[in-house]
Amino acid sequence: MNVGDSFKTMGLLSDPNRRKALTSLLTRLNTPICLVCYLAGLAWFMGLAFEPFTLRTYISENAMGSTMVEERFPAGERALATGREFAAHKKKVGGMPVDWLVKTMQARGLEVFTQSFSRTLPFPDENKERYMVKGTNVYGILRAPRAPRTEALVLSAPCSPDNMNNQAVGLLLGLAQYFRNQIYWAKDIIFLVNEHDLIGMQAWLEGYHHTNITGMNFSPLQGRAGSIQAAISLELSSDVVTSLDLVLEGLNGQLPNLDLANLFHAFCQKIGVLCTIQGKLQRNDWDSADGYTHAVQTMMLMVLKQASGRPWGDHGLFLRYHIEAASVRGVNSFRQYKTDATTVGRLLEGMFRKLNNLLERLHQSYFFYLMPSLSRFVSIGYYMPAFGLLAAILLLRALDLWVQLGTPTPVTEDGAGEVEPPSSPGVLSVLTPVVISHLTGVALYTLPVLSQETAVEHFPVSETEAVVLTAIAIYTAGLALPHNTHRFISGEGTEQGWRVLKLVALLYLAVLLGCTALINFSLGFILAITLVPAAACVTPHLPKALSALAMVLLSPGCTILYCVFIFQELQEAPVTLPEAWMLFLSVISQGILDHALYGSLVYPLLALLIYPCWLLFWNILFWK
Repeated sequence: MNVGDSFKTMGLLSDPNRRKALTSLLTRLNTPICLVCYLAGLAWFMGLAFEPFTLRTYISENAMGSTMVEERFPAGERALATGREFAAHKKKVGGMPVDWLVKTMQARGLEVFTQSFSRTLPFPDENKERYMVKGTNVYGILRAPRAPRTEALVLSAPCSPDNMNNQAVGLLLGLAQYFRNQIYWAKDIIFLVNEHDLIGMQAWLEGYHHTNITGMNFSPLQGRAGSIQAAISLELSSDVVTSLDLVLEGLNGQLPNLDLANLFHAFCQKIGVLCTIQGKLQRNDWDSADGYTHAVQTMMLMVLKQASGRPWGDHGLFLRYHIEAASVRGVNSFRQYKTDATTVGRLLEGMFRKLNNLLERLHQSYFFYLMPSLSRFVSIGYYMPAFGLLAAILLLRALDLWVQLGTPTPVTEDGAGEVEPPSSPGVLSVLTPVVISHLTGVALYTLPVLSQETAVEHFPVSETEAVVLTAIAIYTAGLALPHNTHRFISGEGTEQGWRVLKLVALLYLAVLLGCTALINFSLGFILAITLVPAAACVTPHLPKALSALAMVLLSPGCTILYCVFIFQELQEAPVTLPEAWMLFLSVISQGILDHALYGSLVYPLLALLIYPCWLLFWNILFWK
């Protein structure tokens, strides 16, 4: 554009008649444009799973570019025997066989250390039946013979309270013995067996990095290795597995560098191991309806898991410390395929040898992505436009309100052609709903846990039920608290008042969803699907009963319920309405626990920000 064109554009904007015509066009077509943006955003997202619109995965890190290493791990059967011995000692002592693990690791030439920890939960975890948690982590360090020991890798296996994961511990010990006899290691390798799954892993990571951000009680670590570059968490519950499932979703929706997933996929293809993601096999018939549906289901499972904000494996807590980590789970479901422990050990050996070659942290590939399959991915540049189209609706509605607020209203009683400026609403009439809505959010965040003892004393419920039911009660009571609160300060609300409040609420919601999507796209997009229509359409002039029902159905709480239904359907485990309600209550309790134990941000985000923002639109609906 030259200087003359610039002046012409400025002339168009400065011409009162042309500006008035543009404003009129924007106001008249605002609703159709918003509808097109919403449908286009959903269509864009659904099209992401179509293979021609995705990218083929590739390893970006040069140090891991070739899988031409010879994996020689031979001791699969011996590792399974060790796992059975571990199971026998675990059953004998009724928990983690610490002494046996220490002796076994020392016999394999490792420097062995233990860490005790304890944690009192804010309320009992009824899913895992625990409240006072005490345990011990055992880890052994294989020192690098060819490097200054400034970097490390981690192979972990959780010690489950039942008969689960014994094979993983046996394979970990077998790999430790095999790795000890190799001379090519340039990084320390830490073999960790953690008790009480995520709680034990959280204690070990906080001890390793000299932090305490969750109130955990633990003994300091006596032995440390170098800076951890990558970690693999292994979960096996059968002597023979039919496929290996890769789990990537971590705390607050964080994902490891895509090269880690690519490395796993490359070695699975090389060794001939059947690999899955989200428990689903990859299909080659992408151009058929069934193939596309399969890819959509896989991608939607990843979106729902990422949006939950909870770590879906022990690896999820490493990501907080900028450590690239993933969980590998053995699955025994596709009966026509068989993979023994030796093959799984060879795969892990190959991955660790490649990670051993790294000269710096994994950073060449993507950190923000979605995966319809292990061989295809959707980068941030492809999926963010879907959210941008939904967020644009909020800005278009806000712009429309801004134009309406600045348009003088005609005077009808006196002479024609005279106009009067719009009446300015009082500050308190707009500020009061904002303040009370956020105070309701503060109550929703703090009172469920603080009032559990009082609720248990007065009602026949458990502590967990008291927390969940209190949260639901405050959520429901919030529908009445902000209702027409402006009238207590400034009398009757004005027409301009609700428009100013809606303008503030629209911009507020746009900022909230935008910041959320930058950190956790899946959470931001799911919230936008339900909140944007409610925010865009609500006015005080709609039929109250029908509009109130629609607002409730598009509220954050109902959004969680929808996600529970969809998640179970995608996992091919559909539930009835009563079962979905029980899962809904469990999701609420787990969300509060995840925030208290690991620092998940989903619960405070919904309680302190998203729910109060929705209450502002609820207040607009009943504005008088």
